[in-house]
Amino acid sequence: MKPIGKLAALAMAALLTATACGGGQTPAQQGPKPLRMTIWTSNEAHLKLFNEIAAEYKKTHPDVGAITFDSIPFENYTTTLTTQIAGGNAPDLAWVLENSAPDFVSSGALAPLKQTLAKTFGYEFTDLAPAATKLWERDGELFAYPFSTSPFGIFVNDDLVKEAGQKTPRELIKAGQWNWDNAVAIGAAVAKKGKAGLVVRDFDYKNWDNLASVWGGWGARAWSEDGKTCGFNSPEMVQAMTFLHKSIFVDKALPGPGTIVDFFAGDAAMTITQISRASLLEGATFGWDLVPLPSGPKGEYAVIGQAGLGVLKNSANATQAMDFLAFFTNPANSAKLAAYFPPPRTSQLTTETLAKSNPKLKPEQLEEVVINGIAKATVKPSHIGQAELSQTIRAALDPLWKADADVNAVLDGVCAKIQPMIGTS
Repeated sequence: MKPIGKLAALAMAALLTATACGGGQTPAQQGPKPLRMTIWTSNEAHLKLFNEIAAEYKKTHPDVGAITFDSIPFENYTTTLTTQIAGGNAPDLAWVLENSAPDFVSSGALAPLKQTLAKTFGYEFTDLAPAATKLWERDGELFAYPFSTSPFGIFVNDDLVKEAGQKTPRELIKAGQWNWDNAVAIGAAVAKKGKAGLVVRDFDYKNWDNLASVWGGWGARAWSEDGKTCGFNSPEMVQAMTFLHKSIFVDKALPGPGTIVDFFAGDAAMTITQISRASLLEGATFGWDLVPLPSGPKGEYAVIGQAGLGVLKNSANATQAMDFLAFFTNPANSAKLAAYFPPPRTSQLTTETLAKSNPKLKPEQLEEVVINGIAKATVKPSHIGQAELSQTIRAALDPLWKADADVNAVLDGVCAKIQPMIGTS
């Protein structure tokens, strides 16, 4: 295992030990209690909104001091967070990414939230969609609020698509032809014109779980529903990865390993990502669109990424932190946050509500990608022991990202590595 994988695994082990022993709690401070919340975003618009909500909360809560939002880069977010926890520097509140949800929920590191949220006046706890809260629940208790339930869609540079003589994805949707074969054809045509075709944002041949936005079209899964059987060498996954490999190395529809391309700078025809990235289109000089993922051999599908917001149980200020979480995620603030992070509240999953906070997106885009996506989506892969597991899979997939790779052999190799790790989970 690579050093980063060892660090994350050791940090998580320390987290479990500290939590089980009741350790890690610092003495309560006198006077107003400061709160620190770790987040992965450093986007100025996001931070501005967070700070506005925090300032509003403090007006009526003199017992709370400074509320700070600690931005940690996405690439090493969970590793840094678990290291902070293991080192006795845990935040009061933290975003938890979906791939770490099983570890955090099962470890006992997070404080139970259900009673606090349900009893908060005007919170409307029953408005939270069961499908959105499922990943963050255990034994009838909720351990993190599903802060962002964001389906993956495809942002399109219509100008580049048209310049390559291709029909736009929107035109293909209307003709009932928006599928993976045609998406790759567009990407290949644009690549021949000197720009990149399709970029799976934040994949970079490292973050393999983002490929769920592709292989979902074949009905493939990283592992079985119960998490005990490897799915990487299933017929569906072999077909999906064979298609992806050809698209990269033969069709050149996706930029190859080591190539950095930014769709939002106008350098690619399409990118798979979530609507929170729409803010990067501010000042865009090209015509763009947002469309659902293409259909695959198994038909239409959707994939969501989630982030849960939880309170560290051993925080000295856990009571204040839970109260702030209830304010931060109440109906009014949830509607504001919906500008960037699709809410888990069923009453707010309407085109009218989402359009108010997402003026850049058209009602049909919100309906197709967000509302319909959340209704039918599967969540990106997550598993207990994800830190070590993820590094193992990444290393085992490395041989796949070569032009002469044996797809079947590589995927068999992935399962040979991880089956012993998940078979007893």
